[in-house]
Amino acid sequence: MSYFSISNVSKSYDNQTALHPFSLELEKGEFLAIVGESGSGKSTLLRIMAGLEVQDAGEVFLDDEPILNPKQKIVSGYDEIRLIHQNFHLYPNSTVAENLSRPLLHYEREYAKNRVEDLLRLLGLRDYRDRYPYQLSGGQKQKVAIGKALSVEPEIVLLDEPFSSLDSIQTQRLVSEMKDTFREMGTTVIFVTHDLDDALRLTDNLIILQNGKLVQKGSSKELCERPKTKYVARLFSPINKLPDTKNSYIRPADLKLRTKTGLLAHVTDSRFLVHFNSLQLRLKESGLIWEVDDPQRKYEVGDRVYVSWDEVKVMNL
Repeated sequence: MSYFSISNVSKSYDNQTALHPFSLELEKGEFLAIVGESGSGKSTLLRIMAGLEVQDAGEVFLDDEPILNPKQKIVSGYDEIRLIHQNFHLYPNSTVAENLSRPLLHYEREYAKNRVEDLLRLLGLRDYRDRYPYQLSGGQKQKVAIGKALSVEPEIVLLDEPFSSLDSIQTQRLVSEMKDTFREMGTTVIFVTHDLDDALRLTDNLIILQNGKLVQKGSSKELCERPKTKYVARLFSPINKLPDTKNSYIRPADLKLRTKTGLLAHVTDSRFLVHFNSLQLRLKESGLIWEVDDPQRKYEVGDRVYVSWDEVKVMNL
């Protein structure tokens, strides 16, 4: 058996299935991102993993020991598995250092003191140790929240969309810093999010959930190049339906723009993006609207263009 395993776990609420039978195996120190839209079962799954939710069926194991749910355990939850939410849950009248020390009240004083100092160093919070939560930025508050969870040296950290209240610049910086911290500590991390970009900043090991079902798992390259569903395909980019087909699609980046040969189209819109112009085309014969990347920034609204592609890039979904 692997270090952390979930075997055929499922959950329903009021006869509505929130999580279909789900299984997973992770090795110690491994990172995993679970990506899915709201209502896909991500949070339910994390709570079951943490021993905070009663599943209808299935089992969770950490290092061959069963993780008991609230019906099986008087005090639910485990120090070895810590769940971190997007809400910071900080003590407003306690400093950063005091917040980090709260979970360590029943530990030996010298150990608790050293542990807080280690966390302040790891999280880059030494200069903020005496500040209160209201004096911190959103990113700093999230660091303290993560530090509280890490204070008891958990084996598993479960992140439930912890960066959703932060802007993209804060998120990029924080995910990068947390990745280094988790690696230094040898922590096993499961990160759930609706944002694929956030997931990929932490790990390339992905699981896609939709409507409580595991749709696909693998690396970003595998999922992007060989998606099993339109939902998975659209996580990576828009997709264009090929004319006169039932389920064939092509990505904007896989289309070639030419002055002759191919499907005739007209440019109806153009947006300047960092690495290319994103064009909206109307295909002449079918009337379909396509999105196409223009890396040379050559075409403008009103231009007539021809579009072609390699058949190997076509996705049948």
